[in-house]
Amino acid sequence: MDIKHSTALVSGANRGIGRALVEALLSAGAKKVYAAARNVEKINGFAADGRVVALPLDVTDERSVLSAAKRADDVTLLINNAGVLDFGSVLDAPQAAFERNFAANFYGVLSASRAFTSVIEHNGGGAIVNILTLVALASMPGLGVYNASKAAAWSLTQSLRASLSSRKVAVFGVFPGAVDTDMLAGVEMPKTSPVDVAKAIVAGVANGIEDIFPDPMSTSLYDAWRKDHKAVEKQFAAM
Repeated sequence: MDIKHSTALVSGANRGIGRALVEALLSAGAKKVYAAARNVEKINGFAADGRVVALPLDVTDERSVLSAAKRADDVTLLINNAGVLDFGSVLDAPQAAFERNFAANFYGVLSASRAFTSVIEHNGGGAIVNILTLVALASMPGLGVYNASKAAAWSLTQSLRASLSSRKVAVFGVFPGAVDTDMLAGVEMPKTSPVDVAKAIVAGVANGIEDIFPDPMSTSLYDAWRKDHKAVEKQFAAM
C-alpha cells in the first residue's frame, strides 16, 4: 500500500491508537486523513496540518456510516479502529455488554467495510485495516465479552480478505497486545505506547504484511501461539 499517495480514514481518531494513527499517517506522507469520531469536537491538535479533515462518524449507526462514505468519497485506505471494551466473563457479563461490544467491534467494522469498499474500488483500489487484538487468538476470561467480539471481527477480516482479493482492496488484520490507552487505564501490566503501535501498523501496511503484530507482547505471543496454540490458550485462561 502506497501510504504517501493515500487518502485515509481513521475511525475512533479522537484518542489512543486512533489519534496516534492519524499522526503516523501524516508523518508517512499521506495526502489526506479523515479523523473520524462520534464527537468531532474532541478531535483537536491537528489544525496546523491542512491534510486533516474532522469527520463525524458513529460506526454503530448505519446512517452515520453511509453519510461518512458519501462525504469521504476519495478514501483509499480505511482503518477500522473505533471500538469499545467491557470487562466480564461470558457467564456473568450482562447481555447489554455483549450487544455494546458486538455493535462497535464487529458490526461497526462490517458496516464501514461494506460502505467504503465501493469507494476504495472507485478510487483505483487500496486497503482496509481492522484493528483487532491479541486476545482474539486466545481468550482471557475477564475479557470474555471483548474477546468474543474481536474474535468475530478476526473471522470477518479473513472473509473480507477472501471476498476482496480480486477487487484491488487489500485487507489487513492488526493484533496489538497491551497498549497504554484509556481502555486499559488501571490495569497494571507492561504496555506499549500507542505512538509506537501506530508507527508499526503504518509500516506493516506499507510493506504488505497482512497480519500485523505491532508490539513486543503481540510478537512474542504470536510466535508462541504458532508453536503451540493450546499452551497459549491455557496460559491466557489462567490470567
